Amino acid sequence: QVQLVESGGGLVQAGGSLGLSCAASGSIFSTNAMAWYRQAPGKQREMVARITRGGTANYADSVKGRFTISRDNAKNVVYLQMNSLKPEDTAVYYCNAEVWSSGWALRWGQGTQVTVSS
Repeated sequence: QVQLVESGGGLVQAGGSLGLSCAASGSIFSTNAMAWYRQAPGKQREMVARITRGGTANYADSVKGRFTISRDNAKNVVYLQMNSLKPEDTAVYYCNAEVWSSGWALRWGQGTQVTVSS
């Protein structure tokens, strides 16, 4: 059983910073791309940032220059450092990962709330 568990969400004032982490655990032989998504109330889930196993990252235009995604392949952990936060960044943040266990599968975490007050 593969699980992804996010941590690090919370409440922060506009202009502040938060760091999220997501750890994959279970019978994992390898991970491929890992990503962060977010979903605000009444909106569709959208990709925030994605990183390949080799470290190539891409970002949504709305977070470029403010968010940084990174990963630790040895620990199967992906991070999201969020700086200069805005109220519109308020959402539930989810991580996902392409995981090889008994075959390749896309796994999702349960989500962590990020609230940015103005």
